[in-house]
Amino acid sequence: MTSTDVHKDVEDSGPSGYAAARLRLLQEGARSGPPRRSALSELTDDWLAGLFSAGSEQPRGVSLIAVGGYGRGELSPRSDLDLVLLHDGSDPTAVAALADRIWYPVWDLGLALDHSVRTPAEARKTAGEDLKVQLGLLDARHIAGDLGLTAGLRTAVLADWRNQAPKRLPELQELCAERAERQGELQYLLEPDLKEARGGLRDATALRAVAASWLADAPREGLDDARRRLLDVRDALHLTTGRATDRLALQEQDQVAAELGLLDADTLLRQVYEAARVISYASDVTWREVGRVLRSRSVRPRLRAMLGGGKPVPERSPLAEGVVEQDGEVVLARAARPDRDPVLPLRAAAAAAQAGLPLSLHAVRRMAAHARPLPTPWPAEAREQLVTLLGSGPSTVDVWEALEAEGLITQLLPDWERVRCRPQRNAVHIWTVDRHLIETAVRASEFTRRVHRPDLLLVAALLHDIGKGWPGDHSVAGEIIARDVAGRIGFDRDDVAVLAALVRHHLLLVDTATRRDLDDPATVRAVAEAVGSQGTLELLHALTEADALATGPAAWSSWRGSLVADLVKRVAAVLAGDAPEEPEAAAPTAEQERLAIEAVATGGPVLSLRAQTEPPVTAEDQPAGDPEPLGVELVIAVPDQPGVLPAVAGVLAVHRLTVRTAELRALDLPDGVEGSVLLLNWRVAAQYGSLPQAARLRADLVRALDGSLDIAGRLAERDAAYPRRRGVVAPPARVAVASAASRHATVIEVRAQDAPGLLFRIGQALEDAGVRMRSAHVSTLGANAVDAFYVTDAKGAPLASAEAASVARKLEETLRG
Repeated sequence: MTSTDVHKDVEDSGPSGYAAARLRLLQEGARSGPPRRSALSELTDDWLAGLFSAGSEQPRGVSLIAVGGYGRGELSPRSDLDLVLLHDGSDPTAVAALADRIWYPVWDLGLALDHSVRTPAEARKTAGEDLKVQLGLLDARHIAGDLGLTAGLRTAVLADWRNQAPKRLPELQELCAERAERQGELQYLLEPDLKEARGGLRDATALRAVAASWLADAPREGLDDARRRLLDVRDALHLTTGRATDRLALQEQDQVAAELGLLDADTLLRQVYEAARVISYASDVTWREVGRVLRSRSVRPRLRAMLGGGKPVPERSPLAEGVVEQDGEVVLARAARPDRDPVLPLRAAAAAAQAGLPLSLHAVRRMAAHARPLPTPWPAEAREQLVTLLGSGPSTVDVWEALEAEGLITQLLPDWERVRCRPQRNAVHIWTVDRHLIETAVRASEFTRRVHRPDLLLVAALLHDIGKGWPGDHSVAGEIIARDVAGRIGFDRDDVAVLAALVRHHLLLVDTATRRDLDDPATVRAVAEAVGSQGTLELLHALTEADALATGPAAWSSWRGSLVADLVKRVAAVLAGDAPEEPEAAAPTAEQERLAIEAVATGGPVLSLRAQTEPPVTAEDQPAGDPEPLGVELVIAVPDQPGVLPAVAGVLAVHRLTVRTAELRALDLPDGVEGSVLLLNWRVAAQYGSLPQAARLRADLVRALDGSLDIAGRLAERDAAYPRRRGVVAPPARVAVASAASRHATVIEVRAQDAPGLLFRIGQALEDAGVRMRSAHVSTLGANAVDAFYVTDAKGAPLASAEAASVARKLEETLRG
């Protein structure tokens, strides 16, 4: 279909003709992207021009103007029509009739319309009062009517903008910052707003406005392509949803990817992130230049008065060999020779990060264009500068991104390309893989005083998830990559082995501490064998905490920290030659002993509820500030009997209590007290509303244990009354037997999407399998439940391998059913 064919349907200016032509254009598979947006704008122009001139008398002193995105000729399928009816004020009645003749057909088609009727003076006055109006008018484009009127307004608005730029640009920058704070950063969000988030289409428009002021200009390379990519994604989003939305929701990403001919949703997100990163970096550079220009304008008149005229010479302060500070930025010295100094990019980056200053765009581009590749292995200075850069704290992030924007990072570390802008579809993670690695190095820089080899800690932080760019277990793939990278950057054989071990086992401590029985000697011995030395254990401890802190708030707490520290202490003892003692029951606290004795005396469950808090932890592991609420600790003592775990879990689910952590173990009673008691220690929080009273919980627990409370039926009724909302499809549950994890029990690991009643279903399935629960270790990370259950047969021995596999298989079938 040609453009002429499309436009034939709008020759009568009727809504039905325009609607048919618009529909055919949007369904035309051969045309997409900028050509389709341009064609849709032209089609709409022709229709509106027909409406404008459809009256018996041609209006004089009036013009119809497109502004904003429509003014730029970039109509997406569901974009608003931003229109201004401009008039000279000579005939308001005729203008009102003309406005009705244009606006009503637009509304009749159900198109979103943002409209105004103004004289040039009114338009300029409104623009002076409302920055968003002024930005829209900068893209004003004539559609119909008095061309001279339109041209006069464009000229006046542009002149106003340039004259007022010193005042209005800081206002625009503040507007962008507020929006970024509200909407987040597009390059890291799993459900980003393509328009409003930082690095999105609004920021691209702001950069055009800065360029129009003539005060500064954005780095142009890649900017137009990035903007076009975001517009293409928005077009596909409009077409697949049929709605005027800018939010790329999880459930729509596969359809949008298919519309764009991409492999999958991850490929789509990666392209979105790459585009956003280009726009964000361009914004940083541009606003920095705006600030520099405005500062120089305010300072130079005073300097000239003091010095008697003449142009002041900018001060240059040396920072490192070939690197100086000038006007608040790090630039190359005049004598610097990137073509003869392959270490210069790392030296400049380290100097900038240490000084807390940005790297000049010109300097980065010059180094990217002319720097020689580093030899293999790297010289010692290059390795030292990399470690210095990684250990510079938060300022590392901006410097690293400046290097990455010009391709220097992948020149230095080719393996980085596979993790660059790679999304992590995990609610616990708040960053893409590459940014998470840098954030881990930033966190690790706080712990460099805790370890003997801070260089190994920082490089391990940079590389610990590098395997996520490859299929399979990222720790296994990462170990191979880490060996190669560590050798190339010049570490000796022993250091390479340590770095490889740190990457291979970076999840070992936290996984073991939260999912294993630390009183079991097999647990501690297995960790000691994997770690191998005290020095590696020290580094792994610091890396574990840095990794968790850089993941997100759900990944670390004082409770997790204390579990990891306890494990490290036990492993250190084994590495020092002390054999772990056979497990003994931990001595109960006075509160736990009181509850246990009362449970034996009453023959039923006894519980206590108390609020828990923990202090924030500083880099030096010292409590600081006000305590933060953690939820409520629920301790239950109940005479040992079948079905305790599913009964307790089910009662909590019925009362809409979210389980954050849970532990179950048998409790030894004081001498003279007969009986066996199970102790359950839970950390819970109300999904909404207030917590139920302890007496109510106890009453329901009694009923659950004696079978008079139909928990499964209650949960099924609630699920039926509140059907699940459409959302992200979680991966299926996975159940595995952890071989050799314990000599005293069989450890069954469960990883599943957290949901109301999940722990009840697990407990019921294990109960149905006829196994005994020795202990349980339950934790929730964001939307993920990560649980370990120590089970035995009826005689208290570990399950036979075939029986264990059968239990795990049936449990997995239950959770997937």
